Amino acid sequence: MRKRQFTSAAALLAAGAFAAPLFSLSAFARKAAEPALLLAQKAPDELDVSRYLVSEKFDGVRGYWDGHRMWTRQGQPIAMPADIAAQLPARALDGELWMGRGRFEEASAAVRRTEPRAAEWAQLHYMVFELPAAPGSFEQRYAALRELLAGSAWSGLRVVEQTRIGDRRQLDGRLADIVRGGGEGLVLHEASAPYLSGRSPVLLKLKPQDDDEAVVLAHEPGEGRFQGRMGALLVRNAAGRTFRIGTGFSEAQRRSPPPVGTTITYRHRGLTSSGLPRFASFLRQSEP
Repeated sequence: MRKRQFTSAAALLAAGAFAAPLFSLSAFARKAAEPALLLAQKAPDELDVSRYLVSEKFDGVRGYWDGHRMWTRQGQPIAMPADIAAQLPARALDGELWMGRGRFEEASAAVRRTEPRAAEWAQLHYMVFELPAAPGSFEQRYAALRELLAGSAWSGLRVVEQTRIGDRRQLDGRLADIVRGGGEGLVLHEASAPYLSGRSPVLLKLKPQDDDEAVVLAHEPGEGRFQGRMGALLVRNAAGRTFRIGTGFSEAQRRSPPPVGTTITYRHRGLTSSGLPRFASFLRQSEP
């Protein structure tokens, strides 16, 4: 067994590591402050669909362009080819760096490189859906965004299409079409909302399965057929709940699991009465 690979949960508990605030691991200090972005909440079962503009939820890496440089949601710089960066406007944009449905891992690998590869960036699209801090309602900002980016020289720069949907039945039909085609889900943005940051009900996500993010606290060694590899991750989510995730991993991920301190995305089937996710399953390591 490669014992160096696993961090003992018992040792971390004894050291008081889990008493520290979530996301405060100093060993993973960010290179810049996190950009103040709007984050989506899960769509409720009952909602007035007519209040929202609806778009596909693109399974990419969140990219914040500050007018000069691209950043991840966590404030890490993204190395872009200079010729592409030169074709972006000198004002803030928010969107997803996306390589196509089902290609998140490829897109993430391309974006994480310290030296960008032209062949990979030729396949990336910057799917822009917001003008951060711009005045007016979201519907007005969407119109301004279309005008700003019209005729861009970079073919990968695209404005995410926003549409009105009449009722919940049509919304569910749209979601089914997206999922059948390999898409992840839908985003609903309240048309009249001013620009906001943080997690807000003006932005909703609608997906066939619930998902959430958590920080890796420890690797628990496997037993039986997983002997010598990672058996489960001990994680903590944004609600402060600590739990284990032992399913959803490939063999490669069990041999080289997400490092302690990184953020992962997991799927689940609702919450227990005590607030723990039901049937939590690893989905992927989240964007950098």
